[in-house]
Amino acid sequence: MSKATIYDVAGAARVSLATVSRAINNPEKVKPETRERVLRVIEELGYKPNAFAKGLASRKSTTVAVIVPDMSRASIAEMMNGIADIARVYKYAILLYILDHEETPEEDILKEIVAAQVDGILYLNDEITEKQYDFLLKIKNEYQIPLVLTNTIYPGSDEIPSVSIDYEKAGYEITKKLIEDGRHNIYMVSTVRKYMVNDLKEAGYLRAISEANLTPRIMRTSGRISINTEHFNEYFKDHKVDGIVAVRDSIAVSFMNVARENHVKIPEDISVAGFQNTKYALLARPQLTCVDVPIYDIGAVGMRLLTKLMNQEDITEPRVKLDHSLVLRDSTINT
Repeated sequence: MSKATIYDVAGAARVSLATVSRAINNPEKVKPETRERVLRVIEELGYKPNAFAKGLASRKSTTVAVIVPDMSRASIAEMMNGIADIARVYKYAILLYILDHEETPEEDILKEIVAAQVDGILYLNDEITEKQYDFLLKIKNEYQIPLVLTNTIYPGSDEIPSVSIDYEKAGYEITKKLIEDGRHNIYMVSTVRKYMVNDLKEAGYLRAISEANLTPRIMRTSGRISINTEHFNEYFKDHKVDGIVAVRDSIAVSFMNVARENHVKIPEDISVAGFQNTKYALLARPQLTCVDVPIYDIGAVGMRLLTKLMNQEDITEPRVKLDHSLVLRDSTINT
């Protein structure tokens, strides 16, 4: 007895599960060359259609997969609120997948999502390599599953729609604010791990620094407090710093805590700014100046864009950029 499944047929024939079912049940609705390829694979694999496959063509699921890198981030939690609210309006259930590259490779998780027969995918992971993007394109094109990159982009390609802010512009504006405050030794505190949005923040920082004829200073650390605290302590020993732009609020607040322990005054000695404007910004003392990223709206708009793709509505703009703003608080000299 053959152990081949409808997933095996779809993968070998490079079509969606629904196309396999249509080729079996409604062959007139499938292009002749596609139908012949599917039937040939069925014969080669010895696949025996079951009731599930026969009913798949008319099946309408109501499930969206949301792929997130880390639920401990405040920004991810807020974005999920926006996603959930729109999903509720359109009566879609959410399957949440949390990436853990050490435990399960991302490609295996994506294969699991394809097998779950979801209607669409929201991809929140901002750590996209070329290999990952190519695999996402395969899911979109070969399995015909709509995808939206949410709060992340892949530069140079609009094949997969995205929703974010203009991170390069935001990085430029917040750096320029510190320069206008008279800061000259401004560090961009970024991450050791490569994230697409952080690359854009750094590009904006570098543009502002170049325009002001200042020396670029990029420090890379971890998002984990236990690691970056030690890193910041070492930096205070040997580096002259009068301004910090951190790629995350949590990193900025961690820096301010270390500064206070080293008897450095914020903002008198060092101006500190963060990205996102999460709850950490308001809980910090002094309260943190931030780029305000509309996290909830990004989640909501990403989900709404996905509903349009799932319903095969026309999309006029594949790369949606929402407005951001600067929120000035006591961690910078707000003249």
